[in-house]
Amino acid sequence: MKLAVVLFNLGGPDSPDAVEPFLRNLFGDPAILSLPSLFRKPLARFIARRRAPVAREIYAKIGGRSPILEETAAQARALEAALSAHEVRAFIAMRCWKPFSDDTARAVAAWSPDRVVLLPLYPQFSTTTSQSSLSDWYRASKTAGIAAPQSRICCYPRLPGFVDALAALTREALAKARPGLSYRLLLSAHGLPERVIAKGDPYQWQIEQSAAALVERLGITDWTICYQSRVGPLKWIGPSTDAEIRRAGADGKGVVVVPMAFVSEHSETLVELDIEYAKLAQKAGVRDYLRVPTVSAHPAFIAGLAELVLRHLSQEKPATYEGDRICPAPCGACGYPRGMK
Repeated sequence: MKLAVVLFNLGGPDSPDAVEPFLRNLFGDPAILSLPSLFRKPLARFIARRRAPVAREIYAKIGGRSPILEETAAQARALEAALSAHEVRAFIAMRCWKPFSDDTARAVAAWSPDRVVLLPLYPQFSTTTSQSSLSDWYRASKTAGIAAPQSRICCYPRLPGFVDALAALTREALAKARPGLSYRLLLSAHGLPERVIAKGDPYQWQIEQSAAALVERLGITDWTICYQSRVGPLKWIGPSTDAEIRRAGADGKGVVVVPMAFVSEHSETLVELDIEYAKLAQKAGVRDYLRVPTVSAHPAFIAGLAELVLRHLSQEKPATYEGDRICPAPCGACGYPRGMK
């Protein structure tokens, strides 16, 4: 069997000139700005123009571009190696910058696989990430004329390989802790507006599942979930990562920041966590600031993804690593109805 695995992620600008069109694509996504196209597109252009200068300054701190494509390519090659018992090719489809779903769908069609597995690189499902990428893919794959059967993996917030990788990386960070100093684990994830969650998006619940699995594995009691990357005037889910950094400083703690939803390094980790929040921690009196790397191509994470793909193939398209929908009833925007496999 020729198996195509399509990996989805947000993408990032590959040059300073790409920053504004990247932002235009981001805010032009109906999953991000839920307005009719007539209003959404002009507003997306306006927001992109306003935010582009600040965003270019952010990317200038990491070489003027995002490393997310190279990180994802490394994950793709590692996953192919982990699935080498099959004829597998991993393809990359980004939502907001190249390679877009249209280009990737044409490449998949040209390769003529017997089966296509769609694998979002978002462990926790959200309508703004996984569902947006998948919806765009279905449009592109139909246009490209992909004939092979396609099935999707919904989410994997408690995937053992994901949790194992995070736990191993967190232990490595804790090994650098100052003797005698008390640390608080800040489990930081990208935030969402409260109104998105109120519509039944399961993201926050799934972040809580990932966090619970990690702290159980580590045996840590002083920890909290927090959310970063807030933009715009809407009220976002909390507490915010910056507020939790200040609280840790007031409590005389060191902090260990764990990126809970990002599986690759990009501006939110390399700039927001490593530079901006590190400076904030110093000003807030945090006695030590440690940041855990993303799982990236960590062997445990890649092994977990490979197992996830194999289970998906052998168990008649399970929605998650655990086989069926895991979200509770209030999460009505979950990607899978109850009982669907």
